[in-house]
Amino acid sequence: MTKLDLPFTRYLAADGRPCAELPAWAGDSDLLVRLYRQMVLTRLFDQKAVALQRTGRIGTYAPTLGQEAIGVAIGSLMRADDVLVPYYRDTAVQLMRGVRMEEILLYWGGDERGSAYADPAAAQDFPLCVPIATQALHACGVATAFRIRGEHRVAVTTCGDGATSKGDFLEALNVAGTWQLPVLFVINNNQWAISTPRRIQSGAPSLAQKALGAGFPGEQVDGNDVLAVYDRVAAALERIRQGKGPVLIECLSYRLGDHTTADDATRYRSAEEVKKAWDEEPIKRLQAYLASQEHWDEQREQALIGECQARVQRSVEAFEGAGQQPVESIIDHVYARWPTALAEQREMLLERAARRAGGQGHE
Repeated sequence: MTKLDLPFTRYLAADGRPCAELPAWAGDSDLLVRLYRQMVLTRLFDQKAVALQRTGRIGTYAPTLGQEAIGVAIGSLMRADDVLVPYYRDTAVQLMRGVRMEEILLYWGGDERGSAYADPAAAQDFPLCVPIATQALHACGVATAFRIRGEHRVAVTTCGDGATSKGDFLEALNVAGTWQLPVLFVINNNQWAISTPRRIQSGAPSLAQKALGAGFPGEQVDGNDVLAVYDRVAAALERIRQGKGPVLIECLSYRLGDHTTADDATRYRSAEEVKKAWDEEPIKRLQAYLASQEHWDEQREQALIGECQARVQRSVEAFEGAGQQPVESIIDHVYARWPTALAEQREMLLERAARRAGGQGHE
C-alpha cells in the first residue's frame, strides 16, 4: 500500500536551524519565548510528578517527557470558550488552560477535587480520560451541542497513536465527518502504544489519513517542532470556526519516558532508539533556535529554571496541604441522578465515617 500525499509541516530541524521558510508570526520573539517557558515549566512539573509517584505520594502517573510542544501549542491557541476533551497525557494543555498544578497532583493522587477546576477558564473542560479513545466520542457530543446552539466554539480532543485503532476513535471520526462538527482531533503519535510499536499497531501508512475515510482533512506535523504544531493547529482552528468541519492533525513525536510510572520501557525499547529520539526532542530544538536569534541565553535559562522549580514546589505544598477528601466523594460524582441504592450506600459511608471520627472502633 502506498502512502497518500498528505501535508507534512516542519520549520525547525533537530538542531534548531530553520529548514523551511518560517511563517510571519514566528517573527514574534515574545510569543516564541512564552512557548519555550511553558514547555520548560511542563517538563519540570512532569519530573516532580514522577518523583512524587516514586516516593508513594501520588498514584500511577503518565509522563509527558518529549511531547511538551504538542500540548503547549494547543493550549496557547484555544479560546477561553472552547472545550478541551483530553486524554491522560495532556498535562501541558491543562496547565495552559488554567488547571492548577496542585489540581493535577490531586487527580493523580486519586482525589476527586483534582477534577473540580477552580479557574473559570477551565471550568467547562473535561477531566482526563483514561479509557482509550472514548474521549473522541465525548468531544463529538460537545461539538454537536455547539452546532445545535449556533455557537462558534471548538471541541479539541487528543489521543495517542494506539487510540486510533479503537472503534470509539473511528466512530468519532465518522460522525464528525458526517455531521461536519466543529471538532479538532490531535493525535500524539509518540510511536508506542505501551509496548506496541506504531509499525505493527496499524497497517495505515499514516494515522492522519484515517480522517480522509471520514470525509475531512488530515495532515502530519513534526510534533517536536513547536512552530510547526502551532502553525497547523492555528490554521485548523480557524478553518473549523469558519464552519468548514473537523480537522485531524497527527503530531509525530516520541515518548522519551515510560508509558506510565507502572511501566518499564527498557523491556521493549533499545537504548539506541531512545538516544536518537533525545537528539530530536522539542525543548532543546526551540532553545537552540532562540539562542541563534539572540532571544535566549544561559542566564535567562537558569533564571527560568529557578522560577519554575519554585512554582512547582509551591504546588506540591498546596497539594500536600489539601487534607483528606470527604469519604462520600468516592460515589458523589458517579451519577447525575443517583439511584436509590447508591444514596443508601452514601448514607452508610457517612455513618461509618462519623463512628470512626467519634472513636467507636474500626470497621
